[in-house]
Amino acid sequence: MTHPYVVEEFSSEERAILDRYFTNTDRPVFALRNLPEAVKGALFARYSRTRKSLRRLFLDEFYRGEDGAAVATVGGAKADELYDRVFIEFGDDSVAQLGAAHLAVEQASNVLTKAIEWSRLAAYLEQSTRYVAYDDRPGGRWRYYLEPDIVASAHGDAYRATLDAIFEAYSGALKDAVAFFERRFPRSAEDTEQVWRATIRAKACDALRGMLPAATVSNVGIFASGQAFEMMILRMRASPLAEVRAVAEAMLAELNEVIPAFLRRVDRPERGGDWTRYLRQTAEATRAIAGGVLRADPEPRPAVTLVDWDPEGEEKLVAAMLYAVCGLPDDQLAHEVRKMPVEDRLRVMRAYTGDRRNRRHKPGRALERTGYRFDVLSDYGAFRDLQRHRMLTIEWQPLTPALGYETAPEVEEAGVAPAFREAMDRSAALWGRIRPDLPEQAQYAVCMAYRIRYAMQMNAREAMHLIELRSSAQGHPAYRAIAREMWRQIGEVAGHRAVAAFMTHVDESEVDLERLDAERRAERKREEAAARGTGPR
Repeated sequence: MTHPYVVEEFSSEERAILDRYFTNTDRPVFALRNLPEAVKGALFARYSRTRKSLRRLFLDEFYRGEDGAAVATVGGAKADELYDRVFIEFGDDSVAQLGAAHLAVEQASNVLTKAIEWSRLAAYLEQSTRYVAYDDRPGGRWRYYLEPDIVASAHGDAYRATLDAIFEAYSGALKDAVAFFERRFPRSAEDTEQVWRATIRAKACDALRGMLPAATVSNVGIFASGQAFEMMILRMRASPLAEVRAVAEAMLAELNEVIPAFLRRVDRPERGGDWTRYLRQTAEATRAIAGGVLRADPEPRPAVTLVDWDPEGEEKLVAAMLYAVCGLPDDQLAHEVRKMPVEDRLRVMRAYTGDRRNRRHKPGRALERTGYRFDVLSDYGAFRDLQRHRMLTIEWQPLTPALGYETAPEVEEAGVAPAFREAMDRSAALWGRIRPDLPEQAQYAVCMAYRIRYAMQMNAREAMHLIELRSSAQGHPAYRAIAREMWRQIGEVAGHRAVAAFMTHVDESEVDLERLDAERRAERKREEAAARGTGPR
């Protein structure tokens, strides 16, 4: 027997209004539509302070009889009034989580994209250097960012000339690499021309993306709540980089067109202004003091080093797995688990993780009870991909040529190594020229093959997600190697062999054409959609 929900009564006129803005008028689960984000957020904020249903609340307090064509203004005055009261008088940050917006940032350097994507609570889609060839010249110039401080300095001409030369070399090397891979991997009878060419192109882009400088421009799509955008903009305003600050202002201007109520605090001197000053001052003070308290030179390290873990991590995981299904206090439960035979602990772990037939089958939050911190040294291209795992904590050091660069084996095999090495030399020389005058801006000149050092701290649940995803056969070889080494060290260095065993979808295979299976799957889906009549037309 189903629960007897009470069906709220509306007049025929009210139902006609509600049909424009809600997906149904007679069921307890419904979605909002055709309403500005600020109105949705205000509705939910008011919702928490009234006994009225949401649809009744909308009719009584928000709807003002506007023409259906003018939906952008529905409830706008009420929303503004409520936000003024809640935000300004009460400072209720939770309200800022109730509305969101989609925002596009185009022609953004790879330095800027990392600054944007530092924020955890947002969704991002970024143009990929794996699948997009940067060998065209929109508007008659190569696709890199003209960093204003560099261009206005004595290094402006050298910056343009060097990056032009690097992109010219990349374009030529890409043609040669595509031709080489076409010869090495001729099209199979089972693959269409589209699948084969897309796979070959991705292989060539993978091999040569390290030639692209950090100034290379990209497009980013962002979906975030008002609160997430507010924090993103305040943080970006504190950046020492002109591009990051300028885009923060542009983002604010555009967001004020769609969700202005969520961002009013940003420009208030005693709120957003003070917060940005705080972020800038603490960053500058920490940077200044670092040189005085640290005098050691960096010691050599491998690409991946597990630097911190909990020796009792697996015991704590077992206790966390049992916590929600027993009645013991947490400390008593931990004591009982410590007395448990190893086989009993393993039985608990096997029951909790179950038969994971798909890597998307993730065990519960008990795996968040223990964690790992890795120090990683990889090329900037691999860092760009790993940095997008925002549920973990990641901090990175400045991008410089000082740590050397990675060269994919295919670069040598395709005969483009001389052009690749020349690009690295040009990049390092330009960085060395700019750095004394503009140390922060100099990183725009550094090619993505150069290594960067970063720390990644994650719990076991996030480790499972990252390692299984990034070790998959379609992944870039650079980060596949990092993911597999993390997996090995969790089992062997931390001694958490059971945790490593949970990760049943780590892919240790070696493949020649990383994207081939993925392209084949995409082709099958296109064919199936076309057969159903639902494919693209």
